[in-house]
Order: sequence, then C-alpha cells, then structure tokens
Amino acid sequence: MDKWDSSAGAAAFHVPEWMIQFADQKQEFNKRPTKIGRRSLSRSISQSSTDSYSSAASYTDSSDDETSPRDKQQKNSKGSSDFCVKNIKQAEFGRREIEIAEQEMPALMALRKRAQGEKPLAGAKIVGCTHITAQTAVLMETLGALGAQCRWAACNIYSTLNEVAAALAESGFPVFAWKGESEDDFWWCIDRCVNVEGWQPNMILDDGGDLTHWIYKKYPNMFKKIKGIVEESVTGVHRLYQLSKAGKLCVPAMNVNDSVTKQKFDNLYCCRESILDGLKRTTDMMFGGKQVVVCGYGEVGKGCCAALKAMGSIVYVTEIDPICALQACMDGFRLVKLNEVIRQVDIVITCTGNKNVVTREHLDRMKNSCIVCNMGHSNTEIDVASLRTPELTWERVRSQVDHVIWPDGKRIVLLAEGRLLNLSCSTVPTFVLSITATTQALALIELYNAPEGRYKQDVYLLPKKMDEYVASLHLPTFDAHLTELTDEQAKYLGLNKNGPFKPNYYRY
Repeated sequence: MDKWDSSAGAAAFHVPEWMIQFADQKQEFNKRPTKIGRRSLSRSISQSSTDSYSSAASYTDSSDDETSPRDKQQKNSKGSSDFCVKNIKQAEFGRREIEIAEQEMPALMALRKRAQGEKPLAGAKIVGCTHITAQTAVLMETLGALGAQCRWAACNIYSTLNEVAAALAESGFPVFAWKGESEDDFWWCIDRCVNVEGWQPNMILDDGGDLTHWIYKKYPNMFKKIKGIVEESVTGVHRLYQLSKAGKLCVPAMNVNDSVTKQKFDNLYCCRESILDGLKRTTDMMFGGKQVVVCGYGEVGKGCCAALKAMGSIVYVTEIDPICALQACMDGFRLVKLNEVIRQVDIVITCTGNKNVVTREHLDRMKNSCIVCNMGHSNTEIDVASLRTPELTWERVRSQVDHVIWPDGKRIVLLAEGRLLNLSCSTVPTFVLSITATTQALALIELYNAPEGRYKQDVYLLPKKMDEYVASLHLPTFDAHLTELTDEQAKYLGLNKNGPFKPNYYRY
C-alpha cells in the first residue's frame, strides 16, 4: 500500500523519511545560540541584505570604486572629457537600457521621426536638470535629433542611473551626474553645465527649480539670452510663481506640471504603480492589513492611496484643502490629523510638496519599525535633519534604507533619507514617462519658436491643443480608435472637429 494512501484509515499513514530528517534539522537549529549582539546582528543583516539585494540600478550599485568622479580623468571613445560620470566603461550597459526604454516611449519616437527633418530646435542650447534615467536619455537624444545642443545635470542625488549617464557621455552629451552625489557635488554638477566657456544656454528644462535658482543666483546676466523655462515639478512651479508674483521672473516659463497629461498620467497613474515598487524593493513588506497614513491627496496622493487600498492596507489621509479632503472621504478614506494616528500606523508617506510635514515630534511618537518615506519631489517634507543628533544611532541596512534607533531601542525605517522614493529606490513606468517627456519636448519647441510678444515674463500652462496631441500620440499603442465628430455635432457643440475639445477651465 502507498504510504500516502489514506483510504485504509489514519493507521495506514507513514511519515516520509524526508520529513523525519527535516524535523531533526529543525531541532538542531533550535539548539544554536540565539543571543547575538545588536551590532554584529545589524552588521550581518546589512551585509546579507546588500549582497542579495537587486534593483534596476544594479550596475549603478555594483561598483566598488569609491573615488569621486570629480577626481577621475575620463574620456569617451571620441576623446572628449566634457562630462563627469561614475564610470564611462558602463556605457554599453546603459545603451541597452536606453534601447529598451525606446520601445515603451512611442510618442517621443514618433515626434523624433516626424520632426527630425524640420529640426524645430536648431540653434537651441538647452541646459537641463532632471532625473537622469533611461527615459530621460530618450528625451535628450530626441532633443538632439531635433537640432538642440544639451548639457545636463541631475535634480536628485540618488536617482541617477550611472550606466545611463555613461551611455549619454559616450554619445557626446555633456552629462554631470552620478548616483550618491554629496550636496556640494550636486551644485558643482549644475555649475559645470552652466558655466562653460564658449557656450551659453538659451533654454532651461528644470525639475524642481534648482537649476533656475542657481542661474538667478550666480549668473543672472544669462537670462538676457534665455528664451524660456520649462518646469515639470510642483516645487519648481511654486518657485516660478513666487518669482512672477515678486516681479523677478525675467523670461516666459511653461508650467508642465499642471498640464493635464502630466497631472493625470505621471502624477496619478505613475505613482499608483511606483509606490508599491519602491516599498517592496526596499522593505520586502506585505501590505495587506498594514495601517498607512498618506499626507496629501493631490494626484500623487490619490495614486498612492488607490494602490495601497487595492493591496488591502488600511489607509488614512491628511489634507489641508477641503476639496481634496472631501474627495478622500468620498473615495472611502478616513481623513485625520497626523497626530491622531502617528502612534499606530505602520507606514508614513508624504506627498504634499510642503516642508516639515513630518516633524521630530511625530518621529519620536512613531511605533517601532514604522516605515517613513516621501513621494514628493523635494526632501523637505520629512525633518530628516532633526534625526542627525548624538542620541540617535543610524544603521545602513541596504542601499537607500536606514534604521534610525532611539536610546530605548525603538527604530524607524527611513527610505532614501527622505528623498523621492520611487526614483531613488526603484524605477517608474517608462510608458508614463513617455507622456511627460513628450510634453516637455513640445513645450521647449513652443517657447523656442514662439514669435516675440506671444509670451510675456509670466508662467503659462501648455496649450490645450498640445495636451491633446500628446495623448493622441500614445493611443495607437492600445490599438485605440477615436470617434470623430460629424460636422453637425461639431457645430452643435461649437467645436472645431480637430480640437481642442475642452475649455481651459475644464477639470478632467
């Protein structure tokens, strides 16, 4: 009779030999010493976690060379040294990543193909400060194909993919960026893009406003030749509106962040996917049943909340705007003040674009092992500086993951030192970035080619027609077929058959 045959009753079952061996091994394991010093334990966890951890930035993190790129003498295959990256030898790996990204960026590739002959950016000298990823590389190479000269730095010290930066440098783009820059490196890289003999920018593409701020501070005379600024982040747009209100904005600026295609697709759909990716890669945690507080219910907050709710998390929301607050309530989330739930939540996520949203008082009251992270552009939302005090111990667990330990043994898990989680700790969907990058490219073309007087020294939204054009370029990917208005229908609605189909005040 088969040992697994239960038809003869319980007495007929025999324990397989492999189960007996496993039980013996388990007993032997339980006899091993269980007391390990905290320091050696954390060290062993750190080492094993780092060894086994893999991410999209594997080539970026695998380098053992601790020499600062600023101290290296590197040249690409053409003999140029007008760049500063971690390791130019990683260019081949970066080129493969760029080629993969091109497959998921149909609109940019279509724009490159359609406008390459016309060269609408011929004569443009664009200085950029954005995340340097494979998707950004596709944008930069598209701008180059359209006739522009580009110099580039990173807007975040952790988001650069070193192999992609190397591939761009090998292709002849002056790139100054590497993963893990210091604050001093960050500003040095921006300065190297701007302050170069025989080359002066006439267009700015910014993400966060740091590049614009640096030029205003150090080289204000450059604005005499700059035709416009294109800005894509909440933080950077806020800075531009402040300059405009103070009468200090001396060139036209395009607010890409508040374009429909950026708000609804990059901010909402992108963050809905990338929040989970970033948390999983860094913490390996399970979301079901976890209590999460999301600070801010704008488009980024909406995406984060939707993703976490779908995974079974209990989600709370904090919000200052009564309209966004009501949306959160109607979507089934409980609206709270942070102080009301800070002791009980397992994860705290900020996405407000504000400063000191999570203060030292909040951090002191968090439960043991609470995960703290930021999905906003800037690193000002979590008061990380208040944690760098003698009584608190910092332990690096793995790349972009720190334990901050209180004297009583309580610890929190801080991700990316309070900087942008998804681009610091994981990746973001390429297709969504195709939408944003195409919007940026069209905004640059519009500002660069606009006749004098069309745009004054103010902040403008992308024309609705361009938003619709960006969306239409992505529809063929889904084999989608738009319905066309008849002449009678167009007349009835008072619309042009080719758009724009909604007024500027319409909220999608």
